[in-house]
Amino acid sequence: MHILDPQQIAQLDLNDPLGRFGREFAKPNRENGEPCVYLCGNSLGLMPLGVPAALKVETDSWAQRAVEGHFEGVHPWMDYHQRFSGPLARLVGAEECEVVAGNTLTVNLHLLMAGFYQPDNRSNDHGRNIILMEAGAFPSDQYAMDSQIRHHGLDPKRCLVEVALPDDRDEDPTAPVLKQIALLGERLSVVMLGAVHYYTGSFFDIPSVVEAAHRVGALVGLDLAHAAGNVPLELHAWGVDFACWCSYKYLNSGPGGPAGLFVHRKHHARQDLGRLEGWWGHEAATRFEMPRDFVPASGAQAWQLSNAQVMGMAPHAVALELHDRAGMEALRNKSLALTEMLEAVLLDFLEKHPELKGRILTPSNPRRRGCQLSLFLEHRGRDLFDHLHHHGILADWRNPGTIRMAPVPLYNQFADVLAVQKALGSFGSKEHIEAPLH
Repeated sequence: MHILDPQQIAQLDLNDPLGRFGREFAKPNRENGEPCVYLCGNSLGLMPLGVPAALKVETDSWAQRAVEGHFEGVHPWMDYHQRFSGPLARLVGAEECEVVAGNTLTVNLHLLMAGFYQPDNRSNDHGRNIILMEAGAFPSDQYAMDSQIRHHGLDPKRCLVEVALPDDRDEDPTAPVLKQIALLGERLSVVMLGAVHYYTGSFFDIPSVVEAAHRVGALVGLDLAHAAGNVPLELHAWGVDFACWCSYKYLNSGPGGPAGLFVHRKHHARQDLGRLEGWWGHEAATRFEMPRDFVPASGAQAWQLSNAQVMGMAPHAVALELHDRAGMEALRNKSLALTEMLEAVLLDFLEKHPELKGRILTPSNPRRRGCQLSLFLEHRGRDLFDHLHHHGILADWRNPGTIRMAPVPLYNQFADVLAVQKALGSFGSKEHIEAPLH
């Protein structure tokens, strides 16, 4: 590729309709005071500058009102979770009754699977008992699926099928999933996918997966940890049965931030889900009468267990407001442009350094990826990672040799890609590399 022109890059940033959002986030600096180029939004998003003030509102309310803060103040805590219905519905393409904020990602995954995974228990080798997921899924999902199967007295080695993704980035990552769904047929109970694969950044064709799974009588659940806030989602229209996500990656709600879940409207009235129940999932009208028998709240709110985690949800509200204001269409357009530019830079680097035996793992088709690119190197991968770190490029390392880079459109600039190109250009030179930046 031609070396990026700094003047053209500056003009792109000047004309960027989302450029102002970058000024609403705190960004880490290097030891010399210069700002870092932050490409780790797929691991932990940056802090919105409005978070300290939002937290102070709630700590002041706690200090000044104590228990009365549930009913008084700027945002009374009793109904705090309801602040998120609209933004979350727009985020994932749902009706407001289909989403709720709360718990954490794997907790919500277990809660949902407890109801939607209903094997007939005839045997490990007969009946509708199989869960299908992608190979190399995030470990927490793998552990959850294993334990859900064992909970029903079945063997994960027989009832969990993991589909290998293509090695060739030009191949459709969804094709082997669709093939396996057809092969499993009536044995398949639930397809449980990470909508965007955490390691490769592959974005599955969810509508095709849903259509194929429903055709054989199976359900579809999604882990949206790397999809929510990253790629366009239309969970209701696509017919996804259930989904869950975290908020600390692309949603910028802070470490351990509150998660969310989605349950399609078509399942709301079902009496056979075997849902695990808690007090806050009881209907609001009679909750404080402390009834002995559970009466589910309407919609996804029935999957709540406890009252709102206010101190964690205050940053979540700030972050969602920013995302909602930016809009997914504008974010996606900028994401495609940023990722295309970074991809060209990485391919040029690999062409100049064949000795590294590197390749990009992320699909080459822009529609099949979000804003993450995963660069795998057979040789000197850690050296390159440390080199980037030393030059203020904060990326993410995954063994055995993968550097994940995520130019997040909400706060990254085109100039950040220029900085990556400059740092890559000095790799292998005779300059002295000191200890990497931490």
